[in-house]
Amino acid sequence: MLSTLICLLFFFLCLKTTFSSSIHASSFSTTHLCSHEEAAALLQFKTSFSINHTIFLGLCDTKAGYSKTESWKEGIDCCSWVGVSCDNVTGHVIALDLSCGLLSGTFPSNSTLFLLKNLESLNLALNDFRLSRIPPEINQFTRLKHLDISHSLFSGQVPDEIAQLPKLVSLNLSNYYDSSDLILETTTFKNLVQNLSEVRELELSGVNMTSVNPHFFMNLSSSLTALDLYESVLKGNFPNSIFHFPNLKRFSLGESATFAIDLPSSNFSSPLQRLYLHGFFCGRRLPESIGDLKSLQFLSLGCNLEGSIPASIGNLSQLTYLFLSYNNFNGQVPTSLANLTQLTYLYLSNNQFSGPILASICNLRQLTILYLDSNNFSGQIPSSLANLTQLTFLDLSKNKFSSPIPASIGNLRQLTGLLLHFNNLSGQIPPSLANLTQLCFLYLSNNKFSGPIPFHTVRFSKLMHLDLSYNLLNGMLPAWIFTLPFLERLYLSHNQFQGQINQFQQNSLTHLDLSSNHFSDLIESDMFSALQNLETIFLSDNNLSLRMNVNANFTLPKLTDVSFSSCNLTEFPNFIRHSNVLQSLVLSKNNIHGNIPNWICEKDDLEILDLSHNTLIGKIPNCLPKSLLVLNLQANYFDGNIPSGFPKGCGLRNLNLHGNQMEGPLPRSLAHCSELEVLDVGNNSIEDTFPSWLESLPDLQVLVLRSNKFHGFVQSTKESPSFPKLRVLDLSSNDFLGPLPLWYMENFKAMMDTHGEDGSPEYMNASTRANSYQYSLVVTWKGFDYELQGILIIFSSIHLSFEGEIPDVIGKLSSLKGLNLSHNNLTGHISPSLGNLTNLEWLDLSSNELAGKIPNELVSLTQLSVLNLSNNHLVGRIPQGNQFNTFENSSYEGNLGLCGIPLSKSCDRMGTLLSSFQERDELWRFGWRVVVLGYGCGVVFGLLMGYHVFRTGKPKWFVSLFDGRPSQSGKKMRKARRLVPRRS
Repeated sequence: MLSTLICLLFFFLCLKTTFSSSIHASSFSTTHLCSHEEAAALLQFKTSFSINHTIFLGLCDTKAGYSKTESWKEGIDCCSWVGVSCDNVTGHVIALDLSCGLLSGTFPSNSTLFLLKNLESLNLALNDFRLSRIPPEINQFTRLKHLDISHSLFSGQVPDEIAQLPKLVSLNLSNYYDSSDLILETTTFKNLVQNLSEVRELELSGVNMTSVNPHFFMNLSSSLTALDLYESVLKGNFPNSIFHFPNLKRFSLGESATFAIDLPSSNFSSPLQRLYLHGFFCGRRLPESIGDLKSLQFLSLGCNLEGSIPASIGNLSQLTYLFLSYNNFNGQVPTSLANLTQLTYLYLSNNQFSGPILASICNLRQLTILYLDSNNFSGQIPSSLANLTQLTFLDLSKNKFSSPIPASIGNLRQLTGLLLHFNNLSGQIPPSLANLTQLCFLYLSNNKFSGPIPFHTVRFSKLMHLDLSYNLLNGMLPAWIFTLPFLERLYLSHNQFQGQINQFQQNSLTHLDLSSNHFSDLIESDMFSALQNLETIFLSDNNLSLRMNVNANFTLPKLTDVSFSSCNLTEFPNFIRHSNVLQSLVLSKNNIHGNIPNWICEKDDLEILDLSHNTLIGKIPNCLPKSLLVLNLQANYFDGNIPSGFPKGCGLRNLNLHGNQMEGPLPRSLAHCSELEVLDVGNNSIEDTFPSWLESLPDLQVLVLRSNKFHGFVQSTKESPSFPKLRVLDLSSNDFLGPLPLWYMENFKAMMDTHGEDGSPEYMNASTRANSYQYSLVVTWKGFDYELQGILIIFSSIHLSFEGEIPDVIGKLSSLKGLNLSHNNLTGHISPSLGNLTNLEWLDLSSNELAGKIPNELVSLTQLSVLNLSNNHLVGRIPQGNQFNTFENSSYEGNLGLCGIPLSKSCDRMGTLLSSFQERDELWRFGWRVVVLGYGCGVVFGLLMGYHVFRTGKPKWFVSLFDGRPSQSGKKMRKARRLVPRRS
């Protein structure tokens, strides 16, 4: 029986094979070859374009150097060419797919492509047609069902002829936003909607449709299955009745702030499978009705939604992709999220979620990507995250997680990215992280991790980025860090690492930051010679000594940013001389001497040059690169005039020449630097009048002219606005004449603005592509000069040298942090308006001729930590309360008329100082009154007690003193005395 079944099975198999072969032979025998005319048309079309191997490399999965048209050769049946499909019966070309074809050139309106009258499908996506117009001749493809010319750099108006393709089922005109200007006018769109009744898929991403009323989309066929308007330029409100299209499965709308759409609060029934809404207003809250989209597989909403995520989202059981980042959701993530068991991608970053991570997330076992960064999640990282064994990327950065990393994280062995930076995590890095052998990205920076790096053997053979910066880690670096084969970025700055720095073996390294540690070593410059891909290197603020090897002859061709501050350098590093793409060079706080080398002038891309705190001499070269944003040469020995050739359109933002020996006037060409933010020429020998021509600079925030030879009156051009953004002004220790400049005071708008006081601290800086350079500033504090390493954008300070009275208008400069008017000839009273400066942290009015009382309004300065009113002619009682209770005698010394705490001098009832005679007289009068008061009280008390004794007869021994009868107790006392023997 079994053998019979086997035979029957074999028979049917043979019969099926024979039948299939006969069918195949029959088909082959009737297949026609491509016609000669169509083959010639394709070959002619091929010659219209060149091949560009570099276009769209990131989007096209093509082999390097391969073009689809390379297989198009004469003598070969065109139906076998790559991208060409023919009808099996007629041999006509019916489909042409040249997407990612590397074609480059202008698309001709008389193209031979239009000879292919039988085309049903045409795909020219992702080519470079160099802003050609879409040819009107496209209407010759009367049989066309599918047209895709997306992202091929067509421009201009979409021709009305495109609406004359009645059989079109799918149309894709998408373009990269801003890459071209493809315009779809209202008339063409109306015709398209009216004539293309068969269209199922319409993709218009990036197309300019500003003239099209969004309500016109409601006239599209009810058979529509896909509508893509991502990055389309539309205006007005998009009707939410689009969600009621009965067959719509894919809808994308986004990245344009010129329109809005309201999500339906009810009847949100639709066969939608993919919904993408981004970059515009789509309602304040995500409605409960979102749970009605039971077929949804892909949901991406980033349109400033508020409130909490509705629990109904747990009804979307088919969901595999959920993106709710970049909204304003708050509260906790709903527990119903646990119902989304098919979810593989979850993005909840950049919201305001708080509390711990719930188990509902930790039970989504299909998750491969989880982004929870930039929220307010707190507590411990749950160990149950180890349940997500399919996870490949985990981002919990920029939250408020605390405590150590749970060791169970080491069970996520598929992880390629672990991002925990910017939290409050502490303890040691768990050794179990060594199990994550697939890691490519490990970011643990800006936490409180301590102890050494726990991994003693290399386990991260695929690691590309390692960031442990801004922690409390210590010990020596393990040897494997220097040998990771694919390491590109290594950030270990601002820790307590010590010991030596070994030579890096990998040439893949592009970014190296070891600054602000305790490394102590003598480093030869040639140890970097193998790092030919290095772009940035930061070794500042260690105990290193970097020695240049004069015999080393190498260059780092890709080097853009170098920071060797405090590295005991005595000369410029020779390996940067031929780095032609250098953008930032910081060599401050070294012992470099001599002149600035000429090769600096050859760095055409140099934006940041900081050579401060060295022993450089000579004149500043006139040839410095015009690309400079920051020039910091403070604390050297440069002399001569400041270079005068600042060109028009100068992009300089920070010029710091503080503490040199510069002479001559300020160059008027500085007015060409319209982006200048900081100008500090303090402590030089510059001789000039006040540079009122600087007042029109729109971005100038810091102006320091202190300790020079500026002279004359400070006069404004009275053109408005004057110094509109100025926050720091230091004109002290010059020879200016006249009163404080009232015009400027009244127009310092930035000093009157306290906006941004409550936000996180931001510092003035200039940035290159890889580095952010913080500005510094020398300020006078308690009579000493301090260099602030970073200028807060809200920092405001005035230090002036003038005469006259303190104007009331200063009280309007409410953002001031510091006010120094010391060592002037200021007269009159202290203006009570200074009490309005509630942000003031230090006030120095010392060494003037100020008189009168200290205004009680100053007590309201609750931020004040330094007060110096010494050496004036102030009188009266020192105010009390708030910060005034903390100031010492030194704040008031040299004012003979002041009295009260903390001084030892007393005040009378009127609050004025008592003289020495008045003090003695007051003390005598006080003593006499006390004596009289005590005597009177004693007499009254004595009379009362006497009356009580004689009336009651008690105590009897006391009464007997007056009536002559001894009491019994008196006898006993005498008897007792007789019994006591006397001493001989």
